[in-house]
Amino acid sequence: MNCLLYYITDRSQLGGNESTSRRALLAKVTEAARARVDYIQLREKDLSVRELETLAREVVGLMREISPSTRLLINSRTDVALAAGADGVHLRSDDIGPREVRRVVQFSGHQTPATDHFLVATSCHTVADVFRAESDKADFAVFAPVFEKKGAAGTPPAGLAALREACRAKIPVLALGGITIENAASCLDAGAAGIAGIRLFQENKIEDVVRALRAL
Repeated sequence: MNCLLYYITDRSQLGGNESTSRRALLAKVTEAARARVDYIQLREKDLSVRELETLAREVVGLMREISPSTRLLINSRTDVALAAGADGVHLRSDDIGPREVRRVVQFSGHQTPATDHFLVATSCHTVADVFRAESDKADFAVFAPVFEKKGAAGTPPAGLAALREACRAKIPVLALGGITIENAASCLDAGAAGIAGIRLFQENKIEDVVRALRAL
């Protein structure tokens, strides 16, 4: 089975001022698209709606040119995803549900440039969250944190046993949180359909990450 790969952006981790970090982010997106990552989530939570939409349009243009098969999801903002022509939205665990999103999309008459299916992914922190996402018709779930995350004291890891239970759902479940090339195989062995990450992609050469994970 092909390991799905999901790069989640965070330009604040790339260093420098706003102009520098934005250029670095666009370079990382380009790198991810060239490496044929399956999904990229634009997760720049500090931006205003207008700033996020402007950035999203630029990212959409880059990705369509480099890798039409890579899908762009916007964190939380369905309106920005629709306006920018993104492929879908990634919902926080406390967001509205996938069914509500699909009603908004249907009402808007929107179709993405690449596909007529608007993707809806959702963050899940418990096994119950994953099964709720399944019943709510999410396309896939991102389960986190599987392992202890650097700099996230007070957020207990769910562990591989919980991931294995979550992967009994009938939607793909991607593992997130403290994932490295070294421990990714244990997530896939637990039933995960793929690997999601921020630092995993941003702190490494993405082509090398993709090659290593797809070889598992």
